[in-house]
Amino acid sequence: MRVAWLSMTPVKSMRLQSVDAIELESAGIRGDRRFYLVDDEGALVNAKRLPALLSVQPAAENGRLSLRFPDGSTVDGEVRDSAQSVETSFYGRPVAGRIVEGPWAAALSELAGRAVRLARTEREGDGYDRGRSAGASLVAAASLEALRAAAGAERPVDGRRFRMTVGVDGAAPHAEDGWIGSRVRVGQAVVLVREHVGRCSVTTRDPDTGARDLDTLGAIAEYRAHIPTTEPLPFGVWCEVVGPGRVAVGDAVELA
Repeated sequence: MRVAWLSMTPVKSMRLQSVDAIELESAGIRGDRRFYLVDDEGALVNAKRLPALLSVQPAAENGRLSLRFPDGSTVDGEVRDSAQSVETSFYGRPVAGRIVEGPWAAALSELAGRAVRLARTEREGDGYDRGRSAGASLVAAASLEALRAAAGAERPVDGRRFRMTVGVDGAAPHAEDGWIGSRVRVGQAVVLVREHVGRCSVTTRDPDTGARDLDTLGAIAEYRAHIPTTEPLPFGVWCEVVGPGRVAVGDAVELA
């Protein structure tokens, strides 16, 4: 088995970036999902609430953040945290952050059609749905093909719909189901596979445009109904990083 792809995004719910290599730390990839959006009440604004976020391409480097919008315009600037703190519920888990000063809020509010603000987590890894103990996720490429067949889709299913850290080639369809509770070596890193990832409506949307174009949830509900799990609509798994290390596309993946 080999690493087929790696992905991350500096801004939660925005378009994923495909990368050739990552340094997988105990809290995940440094900078991954470090920024996020909130409304005036401090509530999380994600792609479920605002699907157009999937069409925005973020890039963060050397203390700067750039957002490229669907119309081709780019908003760029140096990241400066304000003195304003915010606490936001991430699926019932409180996350501490600070509102970020700069030009992004105005541009994102125009896209959203309502006021939104950009925030940055106080700690690395807090931007993941399950927090710092779930710094990686993975899915077998063959699982995507199984979904394509179940959904009756003509084209391959783009793995970015599921917003996973690692795609794995050479594994049987849904082999990752059997890895729950086991350690898996991915490149130089080791992860402990904890549980399935329960899926939401974001997976039904084109990962570049945010348009709804594939009934992933209906297909998963039908052909994965027999899977024993605590998560609704299970597809792929989330993992705790127990051995930090470098991971690159093409690296070996094996049960540890």
